[in-house]
Parts: sequence; structure tokens; C-alpha cells
Amino acid sequence: MHAIDRHAWTNRWRRHHPGEQLLLAGGGLVLALTLPPLTAGPLLCILMAGATVVGAGVPMRAFLGVMALPTGFLLTSAPFLALSLDLRDGLHLAYSPAGATLALAVTLRSLGALSCLAFLALTTPVAELVPWLRRLGVPAAVVEIALLIYRLIFIFMERAVTGQQAQAARQGYSTRRRSLRSLGLLIATLFQRALERARRLEVGLAARGYVGELRVLTPERPLSRRRLAGIGGLLLAVALGSVLLDRGLV
Repeated sequence: MHAIDRHAWTNRWRRHHPGEQLLLAGGGLVLALTLPPLTAGPLLCILMAGATVVGAGVPMRAFLGVMALPTGFLLTSAPFLALSLDLRDGLHLAYSPAGATLALAVTLRSLGALSCLAFLALTTPVAELVPWLRRLGVPAAVVEIALLIYRLIFIFMERAVTGQQAQAARQGYSTRRRSLRSLGLLIATLFQRALERARRLEVGLAARGYVGELRVLTPERPLSRRRLAGIGGLLLAVALGSVLLDRGLV
């Protein structure tokens, strides 16, 4: 999370209008959901990787790092879609060609959508997305909760790392039994501190006259028509390329 936030604040597109990144990521999500997944998924991954690494100047390692964990979940769960379960004459598992096709389509569609979210996370700070979410009609309560959770993630990550280092310095992870005990104590401590932090945050907001909306100051940046046209051209090229490739595959 720290690396993602650092890249979001220091990339080359940091001073661009956040609507431009939202257009590219949102348009890519729409294409991932509507176009044939076998062609759209790989094309979107290539587009978003190029926009993140070549355009915004974010290291490829950071982009792949954001993609790695959810991709691992996809690759471990997708094979189960290729299996069919028959309970008529007992429990029978068999390979299903239709299920394998579905698993491939779901995986590629998910990877295309994931690459769009990875691009947005690595190029746009959350604080600058908040005003745009409100303009798009997202309920204020949802925006406020997301903003508070995002802030608290960093606080508790720092406390978790500090607590783990303190336990390791006291040989808390020298054996498997000690490791389990230390991990349990760390989780219990973090849970207690999370409740305490939430209570203090509620009291502090009430004392400052909180009325249901946190104001975030963001600098005004003009939209670039040239960049908007370029983003539209890239999305159109992906759409056309996906359709043509799909017809060729069929």
C-alpha cells in the first residue's frame, strides 16, 4: 500500500486532471465487460501496462506487483470452473470443455478489468478521486467510509509492522508454536486498537462539527482536449482490434 500511494503521488501524470485517468480506466472497464474477453483482456492488459509504465513512468515491477496477488487468486480458482460435478450415480468429477472455455473467458476478462484498476491506483491519488466520485453521484456516506478506511489502512499497517518487529526482536517467531502465539497476540492487539481508534475518531469528528462530509482540498487542473482525444483514440483502437481479432479467431 505504501508503494502504491508513493507512485500515485510521484508519477509523471500526477499533475494531470484526474478525469483523464478516470476516463482511461473507466473506459477500459466498460470494454472489459462488453467486448469478447479472449481478445479484449490481453489488449487491455497491454494498454494499461503501457500507459502506466511508459506514460506515467511507474516501474513495471510496481505494476506487476499490484497485479500479482489478485492474479494468483484467479489462477487458483479458475481451474475449478473446468470441472463438472455429477451426483446422479454418486460423486463424480469430470473435465468439462465448456467449463474450460468459461474459465479462460472469466480469467481474461478479470485480468483486463484488474489492469484498469491497477493503472488508476498507481497514477491517481485517492484524495483527488474523492471530488470526482461525488460528482459522479456516488453516495456521500460511501465516499466518506472509503476515504476513512484508506487512511486507517496505513495507520494499522504501520502498527502491525512495528509490533511484528518488536515480537521478532524478542524471539517471538523462533519456533512454530511461538509464531502462532505471537501472531494471535498481534491480531488481538490490532483489533483492540482498531476499536479504540474508531471511537477516538468518532469523538474527534463530532467535536469538530462533522455533519456527514469530509472536505478535501484539491488543486484545480484543466482538462486537456488533446489528451482526452488521445485516450478516446486508444480505447477505440482497443475496441476495434478486439472485434477484428475475435472475428479472426472465430
